[in-house]
Amino acid sequence: MAKHTTSCAGIDTGKRKLDVAIAGCREPLQVMNTPEGHQALLAWLRQQRVKRVGIEASGGYEQPVVAELRRKRFVVVVFQPAQVRAYAKFHLQRAKNDKIDAALIAACTAAVRKIHAAPDPRLLPFAEQLTMIDQIGEDIARLKNRIESCRNVGINKLWHEDIARLEQREKAVLKALVASIRKHPDLAKRLALINSVDGIGLPTAVAILVRLPEIGQLTREQAVALAGLAPYDDDSGDQVGVRHIEGGRKRLRRALYTASLAASFRWNPQLIQLYQRLTAAGKEHKRALVACARKMLIFANTVVARGTPWCDEPPVRSFSVS
Repeated sequence: MAKHTTSCAGIDTGKRKLDVAIAGCREPLQVMNTPEGHQALLAWLRQQRVKRVGIEASGGYEQPVVAELRRKRFVVVVFQPAQVRAYAKFHLQRAKNDKIDAALIAACTAAVRKIHAAPDPRLLPFAEQLTMIDQIGEDIARLKNRIESCRNVGINKLWHEDIARLEQREKAVLKALVASIRKHPDLAKRLALINSVDGIGLPTAVAILVRLPEIGQLTREQAVALAGLAPYDDDSGDQVGVRHIEGGRKRLRRALYTASLAASFRWNPQLIQLYQRLTAAGKEHKRALVACARKMLIFANTVVARGTPWCDEPPVRSFSVS
């Protein structure tokens, strides 16, 4: 009986439809991005003996089909758009349409050497709730900016009422989210460990748990890179550039940076010392805060990895958990 190598498919996701291609195959597929379309896709992938499927993150439109593929035991690789663009640029591919993009994603998927474990499916609805909380906070900030530039007392009164209403909703949604997380003993334990770190309040602990489900299974370098807090060199020849952060998970980075402001001035003695040492050495305020946010995440990763709450003594270096 002939042996079959693993075939890789690529999916270009749209709001209404999915364009699908298989690496090295000229017969693409197009289905609707609906439950019925997903079932047709699954049948086609099985017929083509596909084991690995690549798909580009597309504003959440990819999530239902990704969940269904994983539920049916397909290996799914979710790419960031920048990864697919870089792959196309490397291969000097300039043409672009849905079918071409699907074939490109299929080739990308075949080129992947290391497959990461699928994220905990329990965290997906929590992530959606957390994003809602973030968006409410953004709405509140916009209203506060309007109040600062508005001189009409009546209009400002309406804005203040809207802010109060949104703040109540923000607290209620966060409370419900925390209650939902605590229904799962393992997640509740992980949340408590993260929350035990001085300066990491409950909202920030929830953000770390949900936005970084790998917490405790990473090296410190991997954790800060995923959060977009890793400082990268920018040197060339004799020129030494300023190190800078780049990429990562934007909402997680924002939560950590915001928390570091209070933690490095009031709540965490080690971060207070770090901030003072860096600014005394000439570091800018924002760069010092980024360093504090990075250290805060390292503390959280360490306490989850070792399974014991935070203590005032400096934690040991975090490690990979097999």
